[in-house]
Formats: sequence, C-alpha cells, structure tokens
Amino acid sequence: MAALAEIPKVRPDLVFLDVQMPECDGFDVLERLGSDLPPAVVFVTAYDQYALRAFEAGALDYLLKPFDDARFDSALKRAKERVAERRDSRKAADRIVIKGTGQVSFVKISDIDWIEAADYYACIHVGSKTHLLRRTLSELEEELKPAFCRIHRCTIVNLDRVQGLKLNQDGEYDVLLRSATVLRLSRRYRKQLQSRLKIDNSAADG
Repeated sequence: MAALAEIPKVRPDLVFLDVQMPECDGFDVLERLGSDLPPAVVFVTAYDQYALRAFEAGALDYLLKPFDDARFDSALKRAKERVAERRDSRKAADRIVIKGTGQVSFVKISDIDWIEAADYYACIHVGSKTHLLRRTLSELEEELKPAFCRIHRCTIVNLDRVQGLKLNQDGEYDVLLRSATVLRLSRRYRKQLQSRLKIDNSAADG
C-alpha cells in the first residue's frame, strides 16, 4: 500500500494510522516499516479494543472517533514533544540512563546485547544483567540506529553482538549472539537483518 512506499522515502516525524485500512491494517504497516518507523505514530480509529495493542506496538496516542478539536490538539502537542525529544536524544551521549528505586544507573549502548519489549517497558540485556526501562521498543530502536536492528516485533539486537544465524528444528533461523544467547528471528525481519549484516540472501536461503 501507499503508506509502506511513501513513509521510508518521506521520513515524516508524525504519522496517523487507522486500524482497518485497505490491503493491510495499521499494525501490519508498523511491523513492515521496521527501522523506518516514524518518531511519532498516532492511531485514529472507531474501535476501542485495539488500544492496548497499539501502545504495545509503539503508538504515542490513540484517538477514538469521534473526537473533538481539544483531544486532537492534545495528541498533536504530545507528538511535537516526542519529535523534539527524539532530536535531542540523537545528540545525547553514548549511554542510556536507567532510573530505579533510589538510584540512577548508566548503561553504555555498546555494552547492550539485546532489548525486548515487556508491556509498557523495555528489558535491556547487558551480559547476565537485565535493566527495566519505561520506554517503548520502537522509541529505543529509533534512538539506537544504526547500531541496533529489529529481528522480531518484540526484539532488537546490537549488531556488533550478533555471531551468526542458526537454523532451528522448525527450519527457521534464530539469531545467535556472542554471549551464546539464542533469539527468535521473525521471517518478516530476516531480509532486513541479513542486509544489515551484509549476508547474501541466497547463502542464507541455502
């Protein structure tokens, strides 16, 4: 559909998506965009049952039809703030700030092995340690480009930590990290990962 072709080319800061659209739904658009996901995504729909799924997918807001101008202005204000924060974060240092109970920790981005989504949080895996951060996976993926790549709708990996791809018993590929961690590779993100790793597609297919 047009959105999948235009968004990577135009690279907008904000995109409004409906849940139900011709050819594929809004969630399919987000998943297919992968690393080309805009900084701010707002769902606009008449269906309230998809709200949780939308936020899990990285949506900033969920406008339920019918909505008034005040509600739209509120969503737009949040989107502008998100875009401004994202631009500032790209200028930030090479570390992530983890705020816990009574303490603040700093994690070097280069030390992170992989990150997985956990409801409204992200689990950051650094060796044997795991840090919980109240950020969406989509936010972190955008912030950590190009060092990280999405391999599943719930997982992004540090490309420097990838040792290779390994066929599993189902005939699909898993991602093998240098730490010996094995992560599921979604077929939808496989070509993207192979491209980022400079792996010939025909070699992997064989």
